[in-house]
Amino acid sequence: MDERHLEALLEAVRSGLVDVPAAVERLRTLPYEDLGYARLDHHRAIRQGMPEVVFCQGKSVEQVVDLVERLAAEGGPVLSTRATPEMAAAIRARVPGAIHDPVGRTIVVPDPHASPPRAGVLVLTAGTADIPVAQEAATTAEAMGNEVERIFDVGVAGLHRLLDRLGRLRGAHVIVVVAGMDGALPSVVGGLVDVPVIAVPTSVGYGASFGGVAALLTMLNACAPGVAVVNIDNGFGAGFMAGLINRVAASRDGTPGAESRTTARGDEGRATEPAGREPAER
Repeated sequence: MDERHLEALLEAVRSGLVDVPAAVERLRTLPYEDLGYARLDHHRAIRQGMPEVVFCQGKSVEQVVDLVERLAAEGGPVLSTRATPEMAAAIRARVPGAIHDPVGRTIVVPDPHASPPRAGVLVLTAGTADIPVAQEAATTAEAMGNEVERIFDVGVAGLHRLLDRLGRLRGAHVIVVVAGMDGALPSVVGGLVDVPVIAVPTSVGYGASFGGVAALLTMLNACAPGVAVVNIDNGFGAGFMAGLINRVAASRDGTPGAESRTTARGDEGRATEPAGREPAER
């Protein structure tokens, strides 16, 4: 339950459309619902603006479906990360409208009453192999009500590919940069823009990359200011942070819907969108 649903319930009580016992029953699971194997936080959307997210890894299919159904009953959006195809099939069979992205391993049950998305979030990858983590970040930000632009495969091995998109970089409110190997791209981007850069190291790389530790250390030692770093392969954490930043930026700009700083900045070129931009299953 979020603020919108709570306000609607209280208005219904005041107008007599819902009696007090029914409202009490509706609120009975706040702040959480004890399921035995989990304590589902129905209060989180009121505190943080986004319902609890289901981290599927380590859970059974039955547990994931149960959690998603209960959260979806509150109105959505519901985001599940690190989901397997089996989990996705089970959820889609039980929850109408669930969208599975097998690349980012996410499942989203959209909010049918969501406001128009806020533009301003840009997700970059250094290489094509980084796309799964980037997709998790982008889907997370989208589930939070943001419009996300993706630009893939613009790493430092071919810097001209990034510079061709400089107008798009400077039109964003916040940029998520996903990179493995040497992890150098976030520092380069940070030196080109005046907005927050969220760096995501990935486990992509050969032996001395140590499963993403090399990229993580590079990003933590970024020369450019304005670069913050999340954990290895943590697309969700980066996408959530980007969504929060963009929410504040859009409210201060007074920017409704799909408007962004791009209009004022100009555009040196449009980004190409490789396969993986849209969820592959619906």
